[in-house]
Amino acid sequence: MRHSENHRAHRIGWLRAAVLGANDGIVSTASLIVGVAAAESGQSNVLVAGIAGLVAGAMSMAAGEYVSVSSQSDTEQADMARERKELAEDGEHEHAELAAIYVGRGLDAELADRVATQLMAKDALTAHARDELGISDTLSAKPVQAAFASAGTFAVGAALPLLLVLVVPASALGWTVSLSSLLFLALLGALAARAGGSPVLKSALRVTFWGALAMGLTAGVGALFGAVV
Repeated sequence: MRHSENHRAHRIGWLRAAVLGANDGIVSTASLIVGVAAAESGQSNVLVAGIAGLVAGAMSMAAGEYVSVSSQSDTEQADMARERKELAEDGEHEHAELAAIYVGRGLDAELADRVATQLMAKDALTAHARDELGISDTLSAKPVQAAFASAGTFAVGAALPLLLVLVVPASALGWTVSLSSLLFLALLGALAARAGGSPVLKSALRVTFWGALAMGLTAGVGALFGAVV
């Protein structure tokens, strides 16, 4: 009987980077706009600050994701090279090690030995990478994909509050950007939850709470320094 399952683990790599990028784009840019607006700056100054925040943030996200995920990828490749060497030098020990893993997961010793033999005969390195090291094609680190996804979604997220600067009067900019950005964050959390198969309400509330906290603190700083200056 055929059984169709809709698992979402294959989305983890790009989904994490995309959600992180869009969330940071909305929160950081909206907070920057609200903070500068709270300092009673002119609309042109707010716009320049927002654009600078978008460009700097997108590049920072791309560089950060690339460096971080590249480090993970380097570690995975080093582990794979070590495992390849061990398989070439002591295949019998590696076979016993893989069988022991399957015994630990609930198979009896005889079945575990047969499973290890068959999997290693097909692709020993892949079997050990997956079951010993926890590395698979689905979850392996992809630096370029993560960098582009994070930078692109940051720019999209940042553009949402930035567009409001062009159409909302300076006097109403603070609360308009704040409320609209919280709505954007709630929608982002809900969409990310739907894509990942997790609870929608919990995800939406989580990103909205932290966004509100960030904008509130930044507005307070802007108002404080605006009054001092």
